[in-house]
Amino acid sequence: MVDVILGLQWGDEGKGKIVDFFAKDYDVVARFQGGPNAGHTLYVEDKKVVLHQIPSGVFRPGIINLIGNGVVLDPVTLRRECETVASFGVDLKKSLFIAERTHLILPTHRALDKAAELSKGTQKIGSTLKGIGPTYMDKTGRNGLRVGDLLDKNFTTSYIKLRLKHQRLLDNYNFQEDISAWEEEFFEALEFLKELNIVNGEYFIHEQLRAGKRVLAEGAQGSMLDIDFGTFPYVTSSSTVSAGVCSGLGVSPQYIRDVIGVTKAYCTRVGGGPFPTELENEMGEELRRIGNEFGATTGRPRRCGWIDLVALNFACMINGVTKIVMTKADVLDAFSELQVCTAYKINGKETNQVPFQMDKLKPEPQYRSFAGWNTNTSGAKKIEELPQTMKTYVDFINQYLGVQIHYISNGPGREQLIQVQ
Repeated sequence: MVDVILGLQWGDEGKGKIVDFFAKDYDVVARFQGGPNAGHTLYVEDKKVVLHQIPSGVFRPGIINLIGNGVVLDPVTLRRECETVASFGVDLKKSLFIAERTHLILPTHRALDKAAELSKGTQKIGSTLKGIGPTYMDKTGRNGLRVGDLLDKNFTTSYIKLRLKHQRLLDNYNFQEDISAWEEEFFEALEFLKELNIVNGEYFIHEQLRAGKRVLAEGAQGSMLDIDFGTFPYVTSSSTVSAGVCSGLGVSPQYIRDVIGVTKAYCTRVGGGPFPTELENEMGEELRRIGNEFGATTGRPRRCGWIDLVALNFACMINGVTKIVMTKADVLDAFSELQVCTAYKINGKETNQVPFQMDKLKPEPQYRSFAGWNTNTSGAKKIEELPQTMKTYVDFINQYLGVQIHYISNGPGREQLIQVQ
């Protein structure tokens, strides 16, 4: 049995805490896509820890953590993460496994990412410059190097061949930056990576499933950044939706049970691209300030706006969401009035569907107003302690989506998660 946790918006929904919370009920936590452009924030022993590639179950004793083949892996970032995790007494030799089909992010991938983004001028995608896009391009172009290739005596030759190809592309961009320090760090990190548990990921996870183990598949980014179904071209380079679990871990659809979708009580986005409910005013600034809306990976200020039920309904549909977790509900504590987007107006016509090429059509959000609760909810432990106005807000969302919110997060702590279903 495989359950899935993924984001339903444009990322940054607070998935790390939610995976960490649910992980205690599973035997395996497996990342199925994305790379170090993800930033899953956890609080361990009251210390903030941001994981970029290691699954968020790593701090739960006895749990196996697998980095799946759908992930693109930066060995340098992984080494730093491992050092941080090990400082908490976690034995990664026992708990962390990496699929040999996982593609490697090379220093030249990072350089290509930077060069390509700089060349776009005002049309920037908003890349995190971690080399994600160029690595996935090499994967689909059948040029990439994978973790399992490290065990091949001809790895260095393959690396040089690919590096030369990349250098020709960088020359076309007139990219002059010296990346020799990146390369030195990269090869040092490769030696560290070789010491970890490199496994045949698909057989490994099927052994767990045949043994009756419970698997939690962890997604990165958000559904509206999916390479196929997101707000293209302002998207990430992988399949962030539930379908990506099958290709990113090597499991068939018959194993998937629950799809647990995570959404904020409002909405945020990092980088460029359409964002219909964005508040480019004092209200948006207030949401950013109270919610501390700055990227866990990049530190960039997030764009903030009201919850968008048109996009959320679309995400629930394509993912087959069975349960919802609403995060950062406490951020709305200070607002006397809340808005909920229930439809778009495009060329004078109202629709409840996400359009093709949202960036060109510029949908106008149609709102419904709700009373805020104007009370501190961060200390609540049970649904009975939540104000009626919050319950009304949640009930409307449940009804609109046809999927129930099962948990409400009312703070960053592990214990600040209220079961409502």
